[in-house]
Amino acid sequence: MEKSRSIDIKNDDSGTVINLKNAKLPPQALDLEEAVLGAMLIDKKGVDEVIDLLQPEAFYKTGHKHIFESIHTLFQNSEPIDLLTVSSDLKKKGKLNIVGGDYYLINLTQKVSSSAHIEFHARIILQKFIQRSLIKISNEIIESSYKDSVDVFDLLDESESKLYEITQGNIKKSSDTAQNLVFLAKKKIEEIANQEGLSGVSTGFERLDNLTSGWQPSDLIVIAARPGMGKTALSLSMARNIAVNVKVPVAFFSLEMSSVQLITRLISAETGLSSEKLRTGKLVDHEWKQLNVKVGDLEKAPLFIDDTPGLSIFDLRAKARRLVSQHKIKLIIVDYLQLMTLGNNNSAGNREQEISNISRNLKSLAKELNIPIIALSQLSRAVETRSGPKRPQLSDLRESGAIEQDADIVSFIYRPEYYGIQEWDDDERSPTSGQAELIVAKHRNGGLDKIRLKFVATLGKFEDIQSYDSSDHFESRMNPNDLENSDLNSGNNPEDDNMPF
Repeated sequence: MEKSRSIDIKNDDSGTVINLKNAKLPPQALDLEEAVLGAMLIDKKGVDEVIDLLQPEAFYKTGHKHIFESIHTLFQNSEPIDLLTVSSDLKKKGKLNIVGGDYYLINLTQKVSSSAHIEFHARIILQKFIQRSLIKISNEIIESSYKDSVDVFDLLDESESKLYEITQGNIKKSSDTAQNLVFLAKKKIEEIANQEGLSGVSTGFERLDNLTSGWQPSDLIVIAARPGMGKTALSLSMARNIAVNVKVPVAFFSLEMSSVQLITRLISAETGLSSEKLRTGKLVDHEWKQLNVKVGDLEKAPLFIDDTPGLSIFDLRAKARRLVSQHKIKLIIVDYLQLMTLGNNNSAGNREQEISNISRNLKSLAKELNIPIIALSQLSRAVETRSGPKRPQLSDLRESGAIEQDADIVSFIYRPEYYGIQEWDDDERSPTSGQAELIVAKHRNGGLDKIRLKFVATLGKFEDIQSYDSSDHFESRMNPNDLENSDLNSGNNPEDDNMPF
């Protein structure tokens, strides 16, 4: 709570006394700071209870910051913490006189008799620090808001990032008891048993859904492949299945392609019109009708596309939090991981360390928002130098570092046809033409599998093999050259008006 005082100030020149009634002071709790530090100096239990709860910046008084820093240093080095060791450490750092000398340290220990209620007192200190931080950020936002040169949306993202940093850095989650966790787990199992369908977000691919029960909340899913394998096409097909068929809100962050290019791909997949035709605009009358009719469901789909180039993990976090809050987003797709940056001029050293940091932050974001995040990733060239089948493996993850470790599911896209391999390397030796394999190579909470999918190159989409063979896709199964030369495209078909678009 903000404190106020009535202060009398005398002007030496005129002798006038000015009363500053209700003068504002930053939120603080000096008496509790003294009590917490005193308790830490006399009781090791007090140190254990609050050492990970507080940080030096949480203390309002500079001397208290230095004392806590010394306690923290001793704790990290597994050294005893008491009046003498803290005094010695402060002396070594040249800060003993700044804090008030040994007399002040002795005075702190005399103000308390035990570490009782130390955690409660520490949380009040933390609360005051958060209040001071909010005041500081608010002042910075106000100052920036008056500047015409500042982009308002950049300011909004920056503000959300700063607020998030306060949340992440200061609000610690305490441990939970086994009893409470078992209760929560049983409740979740009962909810899953009573609900129809999957426990997670359906991908629209039957075998994949059976294996994963849908993409699960808080999971980080990595889909990796070499360029040209269809990473974007697969993720777009999933986004389309989820947003159009199930009406579940999806956010797609594209760092490689523009939003118009992506939606054009979706229109191609939805209408059955090739990307080339949509790119050139050479459509006959019935194809214009087909375009206008079949995009209806796509227009109404809760799909949100962001094509910000060079997106940083901090910007992604701010945008994702806003989308979840405003539009109840249930799945986020990032295309692709290696194009992201840490942002805020942070440098983690080499590129592998930076990618590892980004991967770790994506997993943290998935847990915070409690939704699945799909991150597309590149594979190294080792796949193509390998003799025989070119199936990717976990060691092929480019700049892998922590990607494999952080991800709950790692899957690869493999299209033998791309490498000129005409038959699958199984007992049936079936043709590989127009087919792909989604290899689930890591599954933290389930089994592994190789799932065959149909890849429609002209439309840039993936489908279940059985659904592709249905009569609903008669046009997309036709040879594009036959389609162009057929009566359907001539514009002279008398039954054009009755075509099943």
